[in-house]
Amino acid sequence: MTEETPGFDEKPDVPSDAAPEDAAQAESADKAGSAPAGDVQDVALQAQLDQARSALNERTGDLQRLQAEYQNYRRRVERDRITVKEIAAANLLSELLPVLDDVGRAREHGELVGGFKSVAESLETVVAKLGLQQFGKEGEPFDPTIHEALMHSYAPDVTETTCVAILQPGYRIGERTIRPARVAVAEPQPGAQGAKGSEDDAKGATAADEESGGPDEG
Repeated sequence: MTEETPGFDEKPDVPSDAAPEDAAQAESADKAGSAPAGDVQDVALQAQLDQARSALNERTGDLQRLQAEYQNYRRRVERDRITVKEIAAANLLSELLPVLDDVGRAREHGELVGGFKSVAESLETVVAKLGLQQFGKEGEPFDPTIHEALMHSYAPDVTETTCVAILQPGYRIGERTIRPARVAVAEPQPGAQGAKGSEDDAKGATAADEESGGPDEG
C-alpha cells in the first residue's frame, strides 16, 4: 500500500524525456482550465449589454425619424387646409366684387343713405370678416403685380410711374390677389429731367457771375 507524502501537490504527468518548454505549456493549460467561471459570465453579459444598446439606438433613431415625418405631415395638412379655405373664400367674394363696386360709387356720389346704407355697411363688415382687404391709393408707385393700368399720361411733377387715379380698387385675401387695382398712371414728362438740369446749370452760372462781379469782358 502506497502512502501519500503530505505537503506536495500533484502535478500533471509529464514524460521524463519532455523538454522544459513542453512542461511550461502543460502547466499553463492546467491553470487556464482552472480559471473562474465568473469572468466568462461577465464577458457574455457585456456582449448582451452592447447588443441591447445598439438595438436601443436604432429604435431611437427610427422614432425620431417617425416624429419628424409626422410633424411635416401636420404642417403640410395645415397649409393645405388654409389654402383650400382661401380659395373657397376667394371664389365666393369674387362674385360680390361688382356689388362692392356699386356700393363704392354710391358712397362717392352721396347716394348711400337710409336702409341702403345699413345693408351696404353690413355687407362690408361680413366680407372684411372673411379676410377681404381693399387696396389701391392715389400717389403710390405703379406695381404691375397688383395694379392694372387702364389709362396712361405724362406729368411733370412725378419722378416715376405713379398711380394718379384709382378707377376700381383692388382686393386681396391674405397674400392672394383677387382683383388688381385698375388705375390711371402718369410717367415723367419726356425731357423734363434734361430741361430741369439745364435750368439748374443756368441758375448756377448766374450765381457765379454775380459773385465775381459779372461776366468777363473780352
